Amino acid sequence: MLFLHRRLCTTATRTVIPNLSKSKIPSRYKSLALSQAQKILTDYLHSTRSIPYAFADQIAANSHSSLSNLISKVRFSAPSFSRTLIRFLRYNPINEFEFFFESIGINYTQVPNLLQPHKFFFSEDGSLLDAASVLYEFGFPWDKLGLLYVERCSVFRCSVHELKGMLCDLKSYGFCNVQVIGICLAFPFVFGERGGVLDAEIDRLLADLRLVFLDFDLAGCVEGNADSWYEVCRKIRVFYYLNGEKYKMGELIGRNKNVILEHGEEELVLKTVYFSRFGVKKEEVAHLILHDSELLNLDLETPVISVLKLLTHFGLSSEDLKDVRQNYAHALGTIKMVNLPNVMRALGLSKWFFNRIKDEKHQLLVTYVTNFPNEDQDKGYQDGLKAIGATRTAVHTMNKLNFLHSLGFGENALTLAVLTYLNGTSSELEERFNCLLHLGIEFTKLCKIVVMRPKVLSQHPKITEKKIKFLCQEMGSSLELLDTFPGFLCFDLENRIKPRYRFHMWIKEKCCVKKFSMATLIATSEKNFISHAFRIHPAAPKHWLEQFYLRKLPER
Repeated sequence: MLFLHRRLCTTATRTVIPNLSKSKIPSRYKSLALSQAQKILTDYLHSTRSIPYAFADQIAANSHSSLSNLISKVRFSAPSFSRTLIRFLRYNPINEFEFFFESIGINYTQVPNLLQPHKFFFSEDGSLLDAASVLYEFGFPWDKLGLLYVERCSVFRCSVHELKGMLCDLKSYGFCNVQVIGICLAFPFVFGERGGVLDAEIDRLLADLRLVFLDFDLAGCVEGNADSWYEVCRKIRVFYYLNGEKYKMGELIGRNKNVILEHGEEELVLKTVYFSRFGVKKEEVAHLILHDSELLNLDLETPVISVLKLLTHFGLSSEDLKDVRQNYAHALGTIKMVNLPNVMRALGLSKWFFNRIKDEKHQLLVTYVTNFPNEDQDKGYQDGLKAIGATRTAVHTMNKLNFLHSLGFGENALTLAVLTYLNGTSSELEERFNCLLHLGIEFTKLCKIVVMRPKVLSQHPKITEKKIKFLCQEMGSSLELLDTFPGFLCFDLENRIKPRYRFHMWIKEKCCVKKFSMATLIATSEKNFISHAFRIHPAAPKHWLEQFYLRKLPER
């Protein structure tokens, strides 16, 4: 989902004065120096390097950082700056690819990675400029061609004839030039080679978009320029990615085109990410947002709500409410709306809650947020916050508390009690929690494990992985053991778990002893463990001390 967080590219061209500090140009002359340098570079590319004027002008106007570096190599004097720069270019030709890549919208920090050694002039590799000229003449904004290059650089290796043919093929679906541009920038893979599996995928996408643009007349509601269509296509792309790129959403998007027209991409991204956190299928989230667009107008970040009131409002049965009170105290109290998805996951009710919203009941959420905003926090919790604020590590502690809230822990005394046992930064705690999730522990169960044994989050992920591996592979147990004995993860693997388990297996084999509980095996004190071994066989303690226990003593 990282693509969802990319901001829309700026659609308006702005003149940005680059950092010219290296050149020691007085501030009052910086704008003038830049303007003169752009004109000189344009003339140099056009007259000296024989690049068509329209392209030379675009390169000079959109390569501010490269131009700044060029200026810094020239001693500045206001009366003679133009002559000095012209003379410098006469004897010091520039790397034309550096200016080109920056001018088409590629971040300047990434430009050095794209440059080819021993190539400085377009005459050495003209395909880049030829492809850019075809696209620019078709209507592509010059400073957005970098979007295509980064996603599909092979486009710039096509011949002029091939590239024109691809653009004609796209137009044959009934799209106009600006619509084709928007599609290409948002879905660069449409430039893929024809005649394979990708060909069918491209056809499905274009047929779907034609349904939206033409049959449902989205075209009649969008301004006729490339920037507007690129923005529209990016918003449509949000739902296609959510739907697993299956490209069967044309009718749904078309019937709900107001979602595309009235809401920004960032707003759509934030809401789709929010509802995806309920742990449901992404295509369900796409259908929810398009069907129930009223949810897009809700503030799902800041309102403070009561968990029990919300569950009652959504119709949770009295029996289930009783179960929540008894077994999920860590998730109760007040919460911020931003943490609601994980609260429901911590309660094991995420799919139930999402389905209540999805099944034509989204008004339940709308009415609750509207009628019961900003509930009062528990007094004990408020006092705890004041106590944290008075400490020298207030910021560090609050970050850890916010981490617990992000897991679904409510604003209550139990959460504060768990907090006191957590060691590490919030980012370290998150890494350890995610490690346990990836090892197969269910989210709801893992939250309860943290409540019972907070110190399970105080260990390095690699150590945790080794313990889980030993538990499942060598001991032949399952992760369900952690539901009743989470303390297993808190004991030392090499000096406690392994020797005791292997001794138990030996004594079981020799004395035909039945297997006893893992807690008794691992958690029992050394004295009681030896006593237990003695009751099984008088010689067992001696064997333990000689063959197992002594192995863990450090070398002298």
